[in-house]
Amino acid sequence: MAGERLVVLSPAPTANGDLHLGHLAGPFLAADVCRRYAEATGREALFGTGMHFTQNYIVTAARRLGVTPEGLREESAAQVAETLAALAVRVDGFACLEDRFVKMVLRFHERLHALGKLKLRAVKFPYSTRSGQYLMDAYVRGGCPFCLADGNSGLCESCGHPIEPGELLSPRSALDPDEPVELREAEILVFSPEEYRAELTEFFAARRSGMRPHMAQLIDEMLARPLPDFPVTQPGSFGIPAPFPETPGQVFYAHMEGMPWSMCTTALAAERRGAVLAADDELWAAGSGTQVVYFMGLDATYPFAVVGTAMLLALGGYVLPDRFVTNDFYELANDKFSTSRAHVVSGRELAGEVPRDLIRFHLASTSPEFQRTDFTRGALERVTETRLVGPWNRVAEKVDTWVGRELPVSERSRAAAGRVLERFAAAYGVDGFSMTAAAFTLAEQLGRLDGWEPGEHDAGDFCHEVDVLLRCAGPILVDLAEALPDRTIPARAAATTVTPRRLPRLDGAVLS
Repeated sequence: MAGERLVVLSPAPTANGDLHLGHLAGPFLAADVCRRYAEATGREALFGTGMHFTQNYIVTAARRLGVTPEGLREESAAQVAETLAALAVRVDGFACLEDRFVKMVLRFHERLHALGKLKLRAVKFPYSTRSGQYLMDAYVRGGCPFCLADGNSGLCESCGHPIEPGELLSPRSALDPDEPVELREAEILVFSPEEYRAELTEFFAARRSGMRPHMAQLIDEMLARPLPDFPVTQPGSFGIPAPFPETPGQVFYAHMEGMPWSMCTTALAAERRGAVLAADDELWAAGSGTQVVYFMGLDATYPFAVVGTAMLLALGGYVLPDRFVTNDFYELANDKFSTSRAHVVSGRELAGEVPRDLIRFHLASTSPEFQRTDFTRGALERVTETRLVGPWNRVAEKVDTWVGRELPVSERSRAAAGRVLERFAAAYGVDGFSMTAAAFTLAEQLGRLDGWEPGEHDAGDFCHEVDVLLRCAGPILVDLAEALPDRTIPARAAATTVTPRRLPRLDGAVLS
């Protein structure tokens, strides 16, 4: 699939605050690095994300902050855009709640409805007798029926399983914990991924080698029993109004917007790059030459990987996602990032203190790819100094000796550089993407060069291998890579001569 267009997507965060380092160390930096590597190797690549404006977590956060939901989501979108820019995470398509997106949600689900794929079903919800309100997602808390962790309905952050509101153990109102709650039925429209069990089983079997272990385990758990129906509409007022006659006064369930949102952000990204599209879903059409890769938290598995894929199968004529690159939690001082408890470090805040290349390197080194990992300011300062800043500045000082001279490059050096290119390709490539592997390879090779004392006989080899390493580091160290005349990462090392340039130095992180 190397010649296809690559579409990289990070599911939109909820518009209830800024991005913290947990978000960045998970899907957002990884998606940016993946896209940058694809471009550096000559591939067309688009990166889409945005803000999720319709989740009722915005309502609860706005109430806690004493602001309006509309004001909070607009402020959050602006903050997130600033944070992404501060960390050099370049987004091509940024989708929110524009008319175009709303129309795509309507068209997508109206097509499913017309095909008879949406079923009317009576579902139990916790119900507040005092407010006369059905409680779902942010409005209700209780125990997860799968892992017993306390949380909201919808998607369990701890185990990733979907939770119907009526399945929560000991449900209570999140807005008013003392409010009396009872279970009541309401008829809503649902989509049934179980109808596509055979196709989904085959789909995930074909992609199993590319799944990280926790996603593979979660998929196995889900497929071990009937796949639960997923709400399409819900009784509520916050969200996009659903037009279906069976469910008057209801809104679309926010987690069912994922696939039309994915198509919308892809279209926006392509148009920003100059494309003229005949239809908003054109780049998702079967045969369009698009490879779709999601970077996402583990708890997005059911709505995007299972339900989203099943909906694409139901409609037909679309490419199916090729990879889902998941991550676990990134913690702050061994505790979960929490905006509500002010236990948080934002990307913008840290970028005001530390050069962003150092932040990107440290987040890549400690990315929670396979298990929970932890951020501390002391570790950032220590790790970046010993593995990046010190070695790089010493290597750059050695290159200064040979600046401006045309130097020969040996076959031995070309072979060594070829092995470096292969190691980075294995880390950056879609099939086995790993920021931690890329960061480790960067530090490992930088250490090798730091220990090299070049002389007249091998100065060309040394400078050549520094150049190749800097190119391979470019998707992570975006500012340092500005020293290159171009950011191309060659498919193979073929240089016979090299003319070194003076390389910039890195400033260290000094944190209070």
